[in-house]
Amino acid sequence: MNKLALILAAACSSCVLRGAAGNDAAAWERQAQNITIVRDTWGIAHVYGRTDADAVFGVIYAQAEDDFNRVETNFLNSIGRLAEAQGEGEIYRDLRMKIFIDPDAMKRDYAASPAWLKTLMNAWADGLNFYLATHAGVKPRVITRFEPWMALTFSEGSIGGDIEGVSLPGLEAFYGSASAPSALRRDTSSAARRASATIASTNDSHETTMPAR
Repeated sequence: MNKLALILAAACSSCVLRGAAGNDAAAWERQAQNITIVRDTWGIAHVYGRTDADAVFGVIYAQAEDDFNRVETNFLNSIGRLAEAQGEGEIYRDLRMKIFIDPDAMKRDYAASPAWLKTLMNAWADGLNFYLATHAGVKPRVITRFEPWMALTFSEGSIGGDIEGVSLPGLEAFYGSASAPSALRRDTSSAARRASATIASTNDSHETTMPAR
């Protein structure tokens, strides 16, 4: 079994966690010590922790290991900031997203959440921020620090509003010109959902515990 934990620990033993204040870094490291990630022969991560928050921290850390770019892109899309990474051609996609999911509303929902749920959302953000802090070679395109409320932007679920039913050309026509509101017709041709999955595979099973300074 490859003790990847030792490799990661050695790599970070003399480094200051990137972008992390002292208190943040210390808290992340304490929580990381409670978590073990074991990857099986197919690269699937099995996360072990003492609490639900530990599990959330470890799961999102492992997902970032697999494909951080996809994680960031998903949340750039969900908070309506895709154009900052991919150019002005995505402005109306961002506008459409904010019609359905308002970041300010998500921040209010986070503030009003019960303590147990805040703990899980905090762990989610901490796991991603710890990943970035311990992987200096990973360069986020936009989100250099994840905030707990961002986890709520995926909370609408499959029974929410049909966002693909809102026509992007219709939004552009409405907001980019003096066109009538009828330009916002439903675009049934774009109703198909996009989905993506990343499957990581390795030849050997290995165990990962979270890196420490």
